[in-house]
Amino acid sequence: MKQYHVYILQCSDDSFYTGITNNIDKRIEEHNSEDYPKSYVHKRRPVQLVWYASFTNPQAAINKEKQIKRWSRAKKQALIEENYLALQQFSKKRFG
Repeated sequence: MKQYHVYILQCSDDSFYTGITNNIDKRIEEHNSEDYPKSYVHKRRPVQLVWYASFTNPQAAINKEKQIKRWSRAKKQALIEENYLALQQFSKKRFG
């Protein structure tokens, strides 16, 4: 069964990049290569894999990638650190 991976990379400028792939090792190698000069990570290399999750359903993986891309940096950091209490707190709506 084919696997799809949603991943977060930490870039050299300390920003995060979220993506999806079916071959995580190859994709990270591509991100760190010279091959894609117009990509977000090209000027932020080297990048390091800091989190990933695997899915067998491609639509579930796409949905998770889109969800994470909308998250704040703090919420992504909580996910990377497996700080599920903070992740839950960042998920609560704040009314002002």
